[in-house]
Amino acid sequence: MFKYRKYNWQDGKQLELKDRTLIMGILNGTPDSFSDGGRYNTSETAVAHAKEMIQQGADILDVGVESTRPGHTQISVAEEIQRMQDILLPVLEVATVPVSVDTYRAETADFALSHGAHILNDIWGLKYDKDMAAVAAKYDVPVIIMHNQNTTNYDDIIDDMKAFFFSSVDLALKEGVKPQNIWLDPGIGFGKDYAQNVEVIQRLGEITVYEYPVLLAPSRKRFIGTILNDLPAQERDEGTVATCITGMIQGVDMVRVHNVEMHKRAITVADVLLRGE
Repeated sequence: MFKYRKYNWQDGKQLELKDRTLIMGILNGTPDSFSDGGRYNTSETAVAHAKEMIQQGADILDVGVESTRPGHTQISVAEEIQRMQDILLPVLEVATVPVSVDTYRAETADFALSHGAHILNDIWGLKYDKDMAAVAAKYDVPVIIMHNQNTTNYDDIIDDMKAFFFSSVDLALKEGVKPQNIWLDPGIGFGKDYAQNVEVIQRLGEITVYEYPVLLAPSRKRFIGTILNDLPAQERDEGTVATCITGMIQGVDMVRVHNVEMHKRAITVADVLLRGE
């Protein structure tokens, strides 16, 4: 159920998927993110938060500079790259763990990876920009293929997600991405309504059975707030912990969260209980 991977980058960074669930800390360098927009969108605040999350136990930092919340305003490639220059580059200078870049544009990805980013996180599963898979192959980095679509129309949601993943993986492999560099993300909160998000969480085991590591990213999402009587985003961390552990029981390899400290403590205990360490 649990996959083994080991990655080594030229700058000395390492990452190993082996005997515990990895934690990806979210660093939103955006003015309008649904949870923490405007808190870390300067180089100084981003660097401070990056150091804080690493100290709290983050295995990976995920830097994004364009909000992808429902109804967000899309920014230009030029603006995204400028924000990456302001936020990502200072973070790369201080990070002692691998840094992922959250973008669906090949030009931005190329900029970030050429400046030392370690992982590519694409919320459109390599399908928004036809050049994205080639960029991932060029830099020989892990790439996170997230499920996403513009509607919430499905026949069987898991079967449809599998078809999406198979198509994206095939695209990646044809462009030269190595199989060991492919990770999957079920895309909680993207192209799914409340009931569909719940169903996907309940059926994660049907995705984790494949050979690719799975990242679960439910942090502070709206469906958690709905379950908790419409709690605001900043009060959904306990619900996020419960969601992540539900995923861990079904074999997810990594979780992407805002509150690293809380999740590090909970996941450390859950790993011992679930994996028998």
